[in-house]
Amino acid sequence: MPDIITVDGLNKSFKLSAKQQKLEKSREKVIHAVDNLSFTAQAGEIFGLLGPNGAGKTTTLRMLATLIKPDSGDAILDGASISEQPELVRSKIGFLTSELKLESFFTPSYLYDFFASLHGVDPKLSDSRKNDIFEKFGINKFAEVKIADLSTGMQQKASLAISLVHDPKIIIFDEPTNGLDVITAKVVTDYLLELRAQGKTIIVSTHIFSLVEKICDRVGIIINGKMIVCDSLNAVQAGKSLEDRFFDIYAETVGAVV
Repeated sequence: MPDIITVDGLNKSFKLSAKQQKLEKSREKVIHAVDNLSFTAQAGEIFGLLGPNGAGKTTTLRMLATLIKPDSGDAILDGASISEQPELVRSKIGFLTSELKLESFFTPSYLYDFFASLHGVDPKLSDSRKNDIFEKFGINKFAEVKIADLSTGMQQKASLAISLVHDPKIIIFDEPTNGLDVITAKVVTDYLLELRAQGKTIIVSTHIFSLVEKICDRVGIIINGKMIVCDSLNAVQAGKSLEDRFFDIYAETVGAVV
């Protein structure tokens, strides 16, 4: 299968305030969140970006989604450059992160229609898609309920539905099951597998080993902003559970026994 995503030497650093330095117990004034990161993702696969908290996963996905600019390097998503063609990239992707909240005053139905109109989706097609995905996620009963009055799980499912209003070829999810109960998490992960079966390319960042083992075709392990290992899931596991293999790699990388 051809590569639909090519990430080439992404770098991103952030300045630390005095307060942040104190919290980090560091004298460094700059933190290198992403360090010369490169990888590819193929059409019709789920690529898992695995690493501990603070590894640089979220920063990487924010750059791919064009929410922040890289200091250097580039990424090409379905032929569009995040550096040179950010608007075109946004038209090709769906992006979901728990840190981006839906406006609490509005309803799932209103927000779905609003974002569909922003993407120029035909109203009849938008209505058909909305009915299908709202039924699949059980949102129909809550379609006219304000976001503020929905459970965390229902808010997450509404966010997922709204991120896909334009039927994007590439889907980028940051911690897609974070904070969800086991039932809602299964609904979300099963839907990701359905999207892959439709030929979508999906990148998920997570620190949950079982999620990667269940849905991912390939995995990249990122530690301290660097891509340490990137290969098929079986190759990365090397005959072990992903959890055991990860901690082997982590110990080899940072020189600590976990």
